[in-house]
Amino acid sequence: MRKFIYLCSHLCVQVPLLPIAVLTVIPLAVCPSWRPWGAADIPVLGNPGVGQWIVIIVVAYTIIDTVRGMIDDLRHGRVGVDLLAVVAIAATVAVQEYWASWAVVLMISSGEAIEEYAQSKAESSLTALMTAAPQTARVVRRPGVGVAGVNTGDGSDGSSDDRGDGFRKVAALPSSAASGSSDAATSHYDTVAVESVTPGDVLIVLPGETVPVDGELLSGSATLDLSNINGEPVPRGVFAGARVMSGAVNGSTTLTMRATEAASDSQYQRILALVAAAQDSRPAVVKTADVLAVPFTVLALAIAAVAWLVSGVPTRFAQVLVLATPCPLLIAAPVAYVAGTGRLAKSGILIKTQDVLENLGRVTHVFFDKTGTLTVKQPQVTRVEMLPGAGTHLNEDHVLMMAGVVETYSVHILAKGIAKAGTEALSRLHRRFEEGQRLCPQPDADWPGHGRDYPVVKHIDEDAGKGISGEVNGHKVRVGRLSFAASSEDGFLPVERIVPGRATTDGDRRPGKQGEGRLADEIRTRFGMLAPDEMASYVSVDGHLIARIVLRDVPRANAKSALASLRGLGVAKLSMLTGDKRSSAAIIASEVGIDDVHAELFPEDKVTAVTTATVTPSRGVTMMVGDGVNDAPVLAAADIGMAMTDGTSTAASESAQVVILNDDIAAVPRAIAIARRTKRVMLQAVLAGLALALIGMVAAAFNLIPVVVGAFLQEAIDVVSILWALTALLDRD
Repeated sequence: MRKFIYLCSHLCVQVPLLPIAVLTVIPLAVCPSWRPWGAADIPVLGNPGVGQWIVIIVVAYTIIDTVRGMIDDLRHGRVGVDLLAVVAIAATVAVQEYWASWAVVLMISSGEAIEEYAQSKAESSLTALMTAAPQTARVVRRPGVGVAGVNTGDGSDGSSDDRGDGFRKVAALPSSAASGSSDAATSHYDTVAVESVTPGDVLIVLPGETVPVDGELLSGSATLDLSNINGEPVPRGVFAGARVMSGAVNGSTTLTMRATEAASDSQYQRILALVAAAQDSRPAVVKTADVLAVPFTVLALAIAAVAWLVSGVPTRFAQVLVLATPCPLLIAAPVAYVAGTGRLAKSGILIKTQDVLENLGRVTHVFFDKTGTLTVKQPQVTRVEMLPGAGTHLNEDHVLMMAGVVETYSVHILAKGIAKAGTEALSRLHRRFEEGQRLCPQPDADWPGHGRDYPVVKHIDEDAGKGISGEVNGHKVRVGRLSFAASSEDGFLPVERIVPGRATTDGDRRPGKQGEGRLADEIRTRFGMLAPDEMASYVSVDGHLIARIVLRDVPRANAKSALASLRGLGVAKLSMLTGDKRSSAAIIASEVGIDDVHAELFPEDKVTAVTTATVTPSRGVTMMVGDGVNDAPVLAAADIGMAMTDGTSTAASESAQVVILNDDIAAVPRAIAIARRTKRVMLQAVLAGLALALIGMVAAAFNLIPVVVGAFLQEAIDVVSILWALTALLDRD
């Protein structure tokens, strides 16, 4: 009840004519013909009573306000088609149908209120994004915070900025300010407007508050709710040095961060800019609806004039016009498109203009980038191959564990995949230890996974382009190219005579360059051949080459089903564009279900492929889906560019017309389905409303609908068409 009262009061404030029209019924009903001034006829109007004069005054105000709105529309390049309402209400007064005049005024004001409600309902998802924008920030004013000596995870103090795998800890602030304790961080800050924050400021964000600007996490760890940014349903744990995006909601502990962007350049403001642009734009179909309202107005006036001329009754003219409503064109069409835009935003899909929504429903050819779009962003571990005859008591999980530990410190493209697999192996080894399955002999109980929460790591050294080495619990581990992993500390590749079933010894080795190539080939042969789309890192422990970790670019788990959904929507052609080798691209294409593959392309070749399809005669709408910076030119070349991001801003998302914020390929068919349903609902609402209005006008021309009844019937037609347009908000795809 309270919500209903609030809604009514809000609508009355937005449409002040509505309460005036409602109150006007009182004098019209109580003293319509009371004339304290006696007989005083006025041309056309006759001698109205007090109640009737009040109606006339309200009608005059309504006409003036409506004409002013029409002029304003024309100034903004839109056709003012409220002429029907002006003529209809003036006609009812001219034929002295004052109850009909009051009914038309009530319908006009209530129609504006319904339009206001429909627009706010359609924009609800977009408005939620707007209202969640942070307004203030807490800037830390504490000695020592924000100055040199504080580890920010940028590597300036010798530490690495990579964390999140459980292998190591990165030092945070050396005081309680970084830990978020209330007696330190929370008691030394100034609350300022978010626009006042400058890069370099140290901020604190209390539990449940929204991160005000983009920045870098200084606290040891934090839990962030990113649902406002990318729709991610599960809060994400981040660690010191991680990027913290504005718009994220902090978890249950206070976090400390350093601002890296001003508020105007932060991620959430970029999202809001997209939302504002989409709200302000008008799709071509809505502009067409505005134009079509003009011939509808001419048709309505013609029917009314013919009815008057044939019948000879002036009232017949008013009877027809009170039923002539262009609202299905003027209101239902834009409401449907705003509702569709809101549904896309709720699904983590932002469009830059509503014209994109119109074109999305007509897509017939979709191009996909391969790496990071159809596949995951980094190569993933598919298997571990133990070197035959190496003679070791370690198994695959031990190899992954130790390799993952040292790869945590690497920036190589394969490092994150190995580190991730190492984290999973650590968990498996911990479970085995807890279950009593001690798989290593007692002297080796200090191997990772056997009782220790985290291994002790020392002496990390990365040789760029070759590999990385370090000590894990006192054991020397080397991961990288075969020549690097198998070489000794002096850099030479030892020549080994490996006896199956027995570990190699120092007596089996003689260092030197002679025979290195032959030995490398022999080792690769013993491992077996790699598939065209596979790559490998080799692992040695304490000088013994023991295993090979095989990685590949794997498809996203839902890529195949997403592409099948596109075909189910009638998308005629799916193509892959990639700079990768043809053999690797063909494997991924067959796994996800793409037949048309363009491989070994440079960025300009991708642009040429899309441009050729775009300018082909009799083609439909082309769409390019990508994620990387090198996708920006080809995204701009397609009819529709769709960028898949995790909520961060990239060159790709800047040049795209559609941005997927949750990095989910399933959003591609979902966007098309929402666009098609939005257009279908819009057409249904418009055609149904116009058909009902036309039937009503013809019936009124034959005097089947009285003028007062017609006024209320016209409002019912508007309500039906607008409410039908609002069904575009419903999830029925």
